[in-house]
Amino acid sequence: MRGSFTLRYALLTLVLAIFAYLYGLDSRFAPKNGDEYPYMHIVRMTADSGSWLPLQSEMDGIKNTKPPLIFWQGIASTHWASQWSLENLRWPSVLYTALTALLLFLSVRRFSGKTQTGILAALVWLSFFATYRYGRPFLTDPPEVFWLSLPFFALLYWGKSAFESILLFPVLAGLSLGFALFAKSFAYIVPAAFALGLYYWHWRKWSIPQTLIRDLYKLILLGIIAIGIFSLWFFLDPNPEAVWREFVLGENAGKFSARSSSYLLDLVRGGDSIWMLALTTLANAGLFIFVLIATLLQCWRERRFMSTEESLLLLLIGAFFLVFSLPSQRSARYLLPVMPAFATLIAMHWDRLPLWGFRIALVLQAIVLALLLWLGVNLQISTLMGESGAWHYNPLHWFLMGLSLLLVIAGLIRREQCKAFALMACFLVYGALTSSLAPLEGQLGRFSVETIERVQSKDVWIPCDYRAKDEEYRLLLPGAQLHGYLAKDASDIEGLTKTYPIVAVHAPIGAAPALCDSCQLLGQRMEMRARHSDEEIKEMLLGKIAEHLFVVEYLVSTPAANSVASPGLLNVKDVCR
Repeated sequence: MRGSFTLRYALLTLVLAIFAYLYGLDSRFAPKNGDEYPYMHIVRMTADSGSWLPLQSEMDGIKNTKPPLIFWQGIASTHWASQWSLENLRWPSVLYTALTALLLFLSVRRFSGKTQTGILAALVWLSFFATYRYGRPFLTDPPEVFWLSLPFFALLYWGKSAFESILLFPVLAGLSLGFALFAKSFAYIVPAAFALGLYYWHWRKWSIPQTLIRDLYKLILLGIIAIGIFSLWFFLDPNPEAVWREFVLGENAGKFSARSSSYLLDLVRGGDSIWMLALTTLANAGLFIFVLIATLLQCWRERRFMSTEESLLLLLIGAFFLVFSLPSQRSARYLLPVMPAFATLIAMHWDRLPLWGFRIALVLQAIVLALLLWLGVNLQISTLMGESGAWHYNPLHWFLMGLSLLLVIAGLIRREQCKAFALMACFLVYGALTSSLAPLEGQLGRFSVETIERVQSKDVWIPCDYRAKDEEYRLLLPGAQLHGYLAKDASDIEGLTKTYPIVAVHAPIGAAPALCDSCQLLGQRMEMRARHSDEEIKEMLLGKIAEHLFVVEYLVSTPAANSVASPGLLNVKDVCR
């Protein structure tokens, strides 16, 4: 392996990638999407019912929010919720992500004839922030990306034999796409079939008659198979009318309604415009966004000499982008299945890419690391922290921060290693991000065993700022009966202690809560705040981080436990629902 990415760099980067994706897999603060909480809730409720279907939920309007494959996956990985942990819920997602990276490596190595390019494609895709954010948590994206990618990269791997396959490839592609639909949505058959149609059209040298005669039946066959697999949901579910109403009409058809004034205005302006979709799709690359932009510019300059594989990859990207620009709700998350294609283009152009994109990536990494270092130092030396428990880092955290900064600086100085070090530093930044919040994963951010035992089977009210947020608290207070109140009221200690028998309240670090004489403190832990005012952000930038970034959460038993009105609290709408 010659060029700027040697075998030694490849092996070292692979080790760093494995470290980044496995480190902190069970972290409550891992980059993710809020959908993880509702998905966890549906898995737990369905597992408690003892049946695979119908899906169960206590949330209004959120039950059949996704096909059952992701929930069945969660039920299996947690052994019917008997081994309930984030790690058990998430490891299948990491496995799917690893299989997609392996698929990418094998197909790119095959058609490029270079092992280096195959390894690069897989590692670049893993370095994208969107891959890291959506490829580890308990979400629908990892299986969706894998099953959707499989037919396209199979065509690139086998080439002529796959394109000319009369029955075998269409059937296998239909099965693969069927699993993708069963994991995410039947709507994905539209961009997938459209992209495959463009693939066949390109293969027939843009001859419409030849494509219609020789390949149209293949698209129809694989479409029937894929939709057939998705339709099993209606046959297996005891309440198919609920699936139609909640998923088909509510979850999918509703995405075509105008978001603001009109469909056409939404298309060209605002947060759901086609321009924002293009920008956020590029932003899926995270720290490598300017490397991706440089690659696309390179593709444009070399368009007259573009290889067949490059053309097919760009057709795949274009097909998905065009289809997902049609719904009024446009999200770069829908374009996650084309990010492996973007990574492949970067790998194919790697040695010819200018350095400016990689240098910008290194500068962005340096900024992130500097902020994390500044945050960590301020928290470590904060005098306020001592009153609520010491914020203490393992020495390995400082080693990781130092190694990351040295690698970034070396990449900026050494021209020959700039590209390789920029790629390696992406994974170190992800590790540093997880390590910076590691103290909250330990005793500092958790209730004691004694506290957990004291609230077993008791009704506890906790702050909720997102639907099914109580699923996170079930990891902190296993065995308690949890109910949610508005998170914005968490600091109203007097009002909460007069209303709820056992309640979690928030107080600033360093300021003991004013509790009533008959109130009893059951336990406490530190929690990170999610929303801040402009004034608080300014003070945080001046060094007052602990005061505003974190709060102390106290679990309090109150006289309301003996109130005659307290049974009626159970009939009040749960904010987490």
